[in-house]
Amino acid sequence: MRRLAACAAAVLLSAAGAAGAQVTATGEYLARMDADGDGRVSLAEYQAWMLYAFERMDADGDGVLSPAEQPGGRGATLTRQAYLDRLAERFRRQDANGDGTLDARELAAPPR
Repeated sequence: MRRLAACAAAVLLSAAGAAGAQVTATGEYLARMDADGDGRVSLAEYQAWMLYAFERMDADGDGVLSPAEQPGGRGATLTRQAYLDRLAERFRRQDANGDGTLDARELAAPPR
């Protein structure tokens, strides 16, 4: 019985440690995105942070991802503005309380 209790306690501590690590990682991620340091991520901060992927793929720097610049060398042409619009939609889905910002909990949650 003691052995079972010890195993259960070890599992609970391990799970708590993993959850704590996730919160810490999310908090660190939020801090990197949070340009003004207010503890929340605005749409502008979110888009600025997430735009790196588009910019890395846009090899010729023309603000348009051709199919050849996209993973697998295929896909519809994508403009920078269309990409920003996609990010805005994703942001709105993450903003569970509708306050126009993402806190650590909203940032860590799966998209709705």
